[in-house]
Formats: sequence, structure tokens, C-alpha cells
Amino acid sequence: MQPTPDFDPGKLAKSLLRRSRQGALATLMAGSGDPYCSLVNLASHPDGSPILLISRLAVHTRNILADSRVSLMLDERVAGDPLEGARIMLSGRAEQAAAAEKDLLERRYLNAHPSAEGFVSFKDFSFFRIRPTGTHLVAGFGRIVDLTPAQFLTDLAGAEDLLAAEEGAVEHMNADHRDALSLYATKLLGATAGDWRCTGCDPEGLDMQDGQTALRLDFPERVTDGTSLRKMLVRLAGEARMKVDD
Repeated sequence: MQPTPDFDPGKLAKSLLRRSRQGALATLMAGSGDPYCSLVNLASHPDGSPILLISRLAVHTRNILADSRVSLMLDERVAGDPLEGARIMLSGRAEQAAAAEKDLLERRYLNAHPSAEGFVSFKDFSFFRIRPTGTHLVAGFGRIVDLTPAQFLTDLAGAEDLLAAEEGAVEHMNADHRDALSLYATKLLGATAGDWRCTGCDPEGLDMQDGQTALRLDFPERVTDGTSLRKMLVRLAGEARMKVDD
């Protein structure tokens, strides 16, 4: 089934990856290979790939350590019939975090799930990152598409300066610019007023959250360093303020 001309499947898949905080994780039972499904919390890497914090005591973790192949179902959780909302089934391999990336995964996961700070240091818990091999998107009639990772992950090439500045930028936005975050959410994204805070940024956009409700603010152009990020956020705040005056 082919998508309609006005449909951007890559953009929708990216949005679901960034906004999802829970998903159904399917693994293969160690020994038998039988399918096993469990509910997990997740966050996103700067490139959009899912981050998990899971315990070695859990069946799904033991399964992953025996066979890293997994799939992850994410959906929009719309009101009414859930089958009317968009969803993706992402396939890939779950890899335990290398020492070099543990701090990044931990920071982004805790930004999305602050309550996990109470057990993140437990010895049986580890961070895993799902390296996608593809995804199947279902978004309604005429909108069923298979996508490659290049179509739904964010290219981080040339954005090293931005990634280095991200932690400080997130802290600065949350400490000094909560008013701007509120404007982004309510005036640019149509969300209700709330305690909106920044959870991450990348070359293509800004992630925000109020409780477990997450939003994605896409940038009109790609940014690759701290200076261009600051200019973009000032520009978007100006656009949001103009909508207040309308």
C-alpha cells in the first residue's frame, strides 16, 4: 500500500521515536526461541535510536544477552480506537552501552525518566541502546510504509560541537528559559500550558516534556553547533511571541 502524496513517513517515524516514553519490547526466549513481550520505559539517543534501562534480573534482559535481536512497538496512544493512531514496529539489535557512551545514555534517559535516578546505580541495571535495522510504520489507510534507518534516524555527522554543547544547553533552558519552553509548547505546538522542560536537543529539533507527555519541536533548518542552536531557539521564541500578539 503506497502513501498519499502529502504524507511524510520519515518525519512521523522520527516524531514517534522522540516522543515515546514506553513501548512493547519483543525478545526471543533464551533456549527455546519463543517470542516474549514486555512493557519498557525508553528515551532517545541524539540520533533517535531507543535507550533502555533494564535489569539483568528481568526475563527480557536475559533474552537480549542470549540473542540481541529485538523489536519495539511504539504508538501515539490516541483517544478512542488505538488502531486509528500511528504506530511503528522497529526491529534491530539491543546492545549494552559501551563505557564511552554510558554518560550520554544515562543523562538522556534520566532527563526523560527522572524517577529512575533512585535505581540507576543498582548493579543489576544496565543501559542498552537499540540499533535499528528497519521499521514498519502504520498511520492509517494508504499510509503503511517500511523505512530504512537512514529514513528515520538523525544524521549526526558534523554535529560534534552541538552534541558537546547539548548538556549545558538543556540545563540553561531549564534554569533560565522556562518561559520560552512554555511558548514553544503552547504557541508553536498547540499543547496545553504545563510545566514544560527541555530533555534534549539534536541537529533536527528540541525535545520537551511535562510529566510523561513529550513533545518534539522540529527546527526549520539543521543546526550543528552551540551558536547556531542559540540563534535557532531565539528565532523560534520570537515566532512564538508573535503568535501571542496575534
